[in-house]
Amino acid sequence: MSLQDRQPPMNTDYNSPTGTTRPKPAAKHRARVFRRKDGANDNIDHHQNAGDRDFDGAQEKQQLPRYNNSGQQVNHAGHTVTRGVAPDGESGRRWFSPLHFLRICFRSTSRASMYTNFLWPFTIAAMIFHFSYMKHQLWVFITCYIGMVPAANLVGFAGQELARKLPKVAGVILETTFGSIVEIILFMVLIAGERGHENVAVIRAAILGSILANLLFCLGLCFFIGGIFHPQQTFHEAISEVGSNLMLVAAVGLVIPTIYYNSLSGRLSPDQLESEALRISRAAAIILLVAFCVYVWFQARSHHGLYEDILEADEERDHDRHKDLAKEKLTFTEAVVAVLIALTFVSFMAVFLVQEIEFMVHDRHISDAFIGLILIPLVEKAAEHLTAVDEAYDNQMNFALSHVLGASIQTALLNTPLVVIVGWGLKIDMSLNFELFDAVVLILAIIVVGNFLRDEKSDYLEGALCVMVYVLIAVTAWYYPNPITDNGVSSAEDGTHGDANSTAVNEIVERLVKRAMSEMVGA
Repeated sequence: MSLQDRQPPMNTDYNSPTGTTRPKPAAKHRARVFRRKDGANDNIDHHQNAGDRDFDGAQEKQQLPRYNNSGQQVNHAGHTVTRGVAPDGESGRRWFSPLHFLRICFRSTSRASMYTNFLWPFTIAAMIFHFSYMKHQLWVFITCYIGMVPAANLVGFAGQELARKLPKVAGVILETTFGSIVEIILFMVLIAGERGHENVAVIRAAILGSILANLLFCLGLCFFIGGIFHPQQTFHEAISEVGSNLMLVAAVGLVIPTIYYNSLSGRLSPDQLESEALRISRAAAIILLVAFCVYVWFQARSHHGLYEDILEADEERDHDRHKDLAKEKLTFTEAVVAVLIALTFVSFMAVFLVQEIEFMVHDRHISDAFIGLILIPLVEKAAEHLTAVDEAYDNQMNFALSHVLGASIQTALLNTPLVVIVGWGLKIDMSLNFELFDAVVLILAIIVVGNFLRDEKSDYLEGALCVMVYVLIAVTAWYYPNPITDNGVSSAEDGTHGDANSTAVNEIVERLVKRAMSEMVGA
């Protein structure tokens, strides 16, 4: 008999005459985890059928009746459900009530979102500064930048109220789309303005900066905040793997014109390279739009049932779902009015903000890379970030990942092709010839996030690492020099170092592609 076989069972109770086993008592020194006062059980198997569990995060013992005495369907609050409206989105009211409208919009979705409503004075101040004190350009930029946050938050909240009235998957897609409307407006203002040709560099940086802000900063905050209040959070592979793999494919489509340009910079003339890179970018934009349509069909139609079950089961993780269900909701008319008001203010803030970019670059010496890669993405995605972090705080990681990865996918597959096609119509050379630094950082970020998502678990350490990587990129972007040429590409346009550039780019791309392919095979 070996030494290992002689060892007694670890959990044997020697004081028991039968020697039965029982669980060991909790260790004296355990890792401390913050606990919420309304905490519930975190150990929910998301692979289990949703119908086999409790009704919500509060673990109600009795489900409310679905129909009243008249045979009409009712929701949790007893309101008669309007035909075509999901029970969770039924407000029990009709048309428009100004008092209810203001109170519900101020309350918003969470406490953090509610606090952003205190920034509305900056939105009004931005309009006053722009029309009455145009000489104070720095204050116009600052007030517009801060004033964009409450307007974007109202867009996200109104979109969420509309999404509640739809089925789960369609609601998430609509909510993510409303979160991207702010970005689309900013891109259109940048490309259609008087300095459209000069803003191409800022748009390119903002495209990749938006994806990086979602994948590193927002996802990192979700992992970190969720990991503080929950020892370990889990999510479904259908959400994480499909999203991360699609992001990798989208990133390859985005950087192909950059790889082409830099690889042939010493063999073709700059004009020929620019012309062919522009054609490749337009072709890539069309292909990416088709890919987005396939992705929406996959999520909303062919695999609708799978995502519906995952998201419904994820709702049971919400510790304060009973409070969310009890909150007053906007009517359909009020939600539409809120969207229109929010889009109006967002459009004003976007126009005023874009007009001051030249002043910030030339007079305040802030680089195009920092403005496009860091500043613009943070403010345009503020509502999406608040929503995702609140869901992670409520232990709804599948919802959080759906918003984070969905927003990144929409930026890559929808918003970017749209701005390329609009530039095509306006005869502006909006190509996807990114800075080499931006393209490499994007691929590396997707590989890092893909590794964190592979095990379908997250904790606050992974979140902290993601945020640290984003901060490192922000520091580098602050010192990154402005483009040498007017079209926004500095290193690629320098023909004197074409051969060296080509060799370096080929080596970098080869290593990144091998690394990405090994990650996908390993997954």
